[in-house]
Amino acid sequence: MRKKVAAFAGLAVAGLVLAGCAGGSGGDSSASGGQNQVEVFTWWASGSEKIGLDALVKVFGEQYPDVEFINAAVAGGAGTNAKATLASRLEAGDPPDSFQAHAGAELTDYVEAGQLQDLTSFYSDNKLTDVFPASLIKQLTLDGKIYSVPSNIHRANVTWVNTAVLKKAGIDPTAGPATLDAWISDLQKLKDSGVESPLALGTQWTQVQLFENVLLADLGAKGYTGLWDGSTKWDDSSVTDAINDYATLLGFTNSDYSGLEWDAATQILIDGNAGYNVMGDWAEAAFQQAGWKYGNEYTTWATPGTDGTFDFLADSFTLPVGAKDEQPAKDWLTTVSSVDGQEAFNLAKGSIPARTDVDTSAFGAYQQTALKSFATDTIVSSLAHGAAAKLSWSADIGSAVGQFATDKNVATFQTALVAAADKALG
Repeated sequence: MRKKVAAFAGLAVAGLVLAGCAGGSGGDSSASGGQNQVEVFTWWASGSEKIGLDALVKVFGEQYPDVEFINAAVAGGAGTNAKATLASRLEAGDPPDSFQAHAGAELTDYVEAGQLQDLTSFYSDNKLTDVFPASLIKQLTLDGKIYSVPSNIHRANVTWVNTAVLKKAGIDPTAGPATLDAWISDLQKLKDSGVESPLALGTQWTQVQLFENVLLADLGAKGYTGLWDGSTKWDDSSVTDAINDYATLLGFTNSDYSGLEWDAATQILIDGNAGYNVMGDWAEAAFQQAGWKYGNEYTTWATPGTDGTFDFLADSFTLPVGAKDEQPAKDWLTTVSSVDGQEAFNLAKGSIPARTDVDTSAFGAYQQTALKSFATDTIVSSLAHGAAAKLSWSADIGSAVGQFATDKNVATFQTALVAAADKALG
């Protein structure tokens, strides 16, 4: 096991440099229509995400050497392009054998359309409920059934900090501000010190992620969670306050944010042209590539106002209805859920394993903070990354966020959010 850890750690390091979100010895794939192959659809087409996929595929090849892996990746941050391509394939009755999706409510649309197979028995057969934490099983369950197998756990309420930029402005980088108001005060200090864009930001989905962080900070875990079941109303004054705080934060960002992918926004921070970037922990790879050491050149906090919560998302894999190579697809899911698969993948990607029995001693300093937080903090579901709301609802919120980036009209934004909730919740 220790040799495997060392090998996977080496692969992870190599992947970070290039990067600049129980198996058997071989499966019986005779049920696949005579083809020992599996077509897997993801949006991990480049950078650290591709390196993570490659690490997982390597383990799959070792566990199932007679099954050919067909990579059907489609490039695009947070899966925007991939989801559109996938929708077309599913509508045409041409599903891949397995496809990547965010665990949680994002799967609702696929389930309601009858496009996913129930994997509850797969969990029982592989004893996954014994090795996945109960909090994760709860997040994965829809109407008493489970439809995906997570490869990892990511955290979305992470603020990445350039320590040198903060120190130069007289701000202590070792501990995050307790509230959004205190953070806004520090952002103003940075701006006054000559940092033109203290908070680095990117394209629309990264804006949605920042907005969900603000909602979580202003509403708290209970109020934020209530947005998704209707117990917190979108026309509540606390949501208005969150929109105003979000608007204030936008005033500290780079003006070209709408045209930047997440990695370009993170690079602004690395280049010293920003003090902060709110991003999921797939960003860890960028700092490692830069040769930075956690606690020296950079550090992280829970986004101000969200300490004590873990904004959850998980990359997961499904078994579509009509998969042409069903047994090889199950072989793939077995590798995804295996100890070796989760260890290799997460060492490369910067996330943490879904399984609780993976040896995490070789994981980095940031990942150790995420492991501790997930074990002890209140878990909430990410909006931007599919855990909180079904695809159609997320799309409506994303459109409203995009429009707000243009017009900054608080009343119009909140009206659009109310309409999106009414449509989704009936």
